[in-house]
Amino acid sequence: MRAFGAFVLVVCLSICSPWTLTPALAQLDVVISVDVVPPPLPVYDQPPIPAPGYLWVPGYWAWDDDVGYYWVPGTWVLPPEPELLWTPGYWGWDDGYYVFHEGYWGPQIGFYGGVVYGFGYDGVGYEGGYWRNGAFFYNRTVNNISNVTITNVYNKTVIINNRTNVSFNGGAGGTTAKPTSAQLAIAQERHVAATADQTRHAQEAAKDPALSLAGNHGHPTVAATTRAAQFKGPGVVAAQPGQPVAAVPPKGHSRKVPEQKGPPGTGPTTTPPGAAPGPKGPPGAGTTTPPPGAAPGRKGPPGAGTTTPPPGAAPGPKSPPGAGTTTTTPGAATGRQTHERKGPAGGTTTGPGSAPQGQKPQSTAPHPQPAARPAPPPPPRPQASPPPRPQPPPPKPQPAKPKCQPGQKCQ
Repeated sequence: MRAFGAFVLVVCLSICSPWTLTPALAQLDVVISVDVVPPPLPVYDQPPIPAPGYLWVPGYWAWDDDVGYYWVPGTWVLPPEPELLWTPGYWGWDDGYYVFHEGYWGPQIGFYGGVVYGFGYDGVGYEGGYWRNGAFFYNRTVNNISNVTITNVYNKTVIINNRTNVSFNGGAGGTTAKPTSAQLAIAQERHVAATADQTRHAQEAAKDPALSLAGNHGHPTVAATTRAAQFKGPGVVAAQPGQPVAAVPPKGHSRKVPEQKGPPGTGPTTTPPGAAPGPKGPPGAGTTTPPPGAAPGRKGPPGAGTTTPPPGAAPGPKSPPGAGTTTTTPGAATGRQTHERKGPAGGTTTGPGSAPQGQKPQSTAPHPQPAARPAPPPPPRPQASPPPRPQPPPPKPQPAKPKCQPGQKCQ
């Protein structure tokens, strides 16, 4: 009995537990917004690739409420799985604040603000290489392949017309790139977050005082590394010297805003700009097959076609000749019908949700019915006229009296 009770408890927990609803629930991530302009990108050389299979992740400026801006060095990492490419994160201007958009792994390169990170990331897409049959092919022109033997290589010149060190998109002095429709579609695809090595790499950078903007003035001594989280020894590349960038005290310059996202790896759950959710048909709608004999043509909105009446519904009165088929609308009050209107040649628009071309389809939801009017009294029936009375028989003809002959006595 105890075992049975435990089994029932496990079943109830598996059904009622909120964890089973995780794929359908949205998650809230905290996004940091800063009112201090991000520093320019430092200029540095790419360290050599450590081994075949590694992909380049460019460096970027991150924010911490205790130290302000700090540099996360560029580094080589292994992708979480084959056929994935890294879309870098970027800072974007939004109503007086700079919001950092996290990078992600995906089958295609998405929008990263038009920021020219270099080494194949020219602001739009990626020219550093491509996947084919599970193997990555490197462009030697933008990748430092000098100390290992890699056979999957090619040479392609990458020309950057507007080279800039700006590290943010929008606002005063930012890049002016806008996401294309294709990039908006990529943003809705399946994504994979940064790997454990990338996360550890960023965490170690936040702890290093030499990587803070206050400590390096925009030109870190560790601008890039051969391996993640290794900021000393061979494979460390320093930034080129340049004009110092002043740092401001970090206190009071940031705000944390909850951002709604979908389940992990699925991307945002919001509708892309300009898209509108399609109308759903009414519950219990019948078959929407076109009427027999209808010519194939343009499909109408969902729910169009001949609607079969629900079981038990009384058939509506027949329409006069030429008025089309009369059907009962599912979910409508008894006695209310929707008439099929024949459209132009090449298609038929019938049933709820259909409308002539150029007009908006009317709602298929049942509307409140007006109060039923009392039926008018039936017209008086014509009174039947009484049968005609029979006419009296005509009088019998009297026999003619014979005429008396002269000299005879007439009777």
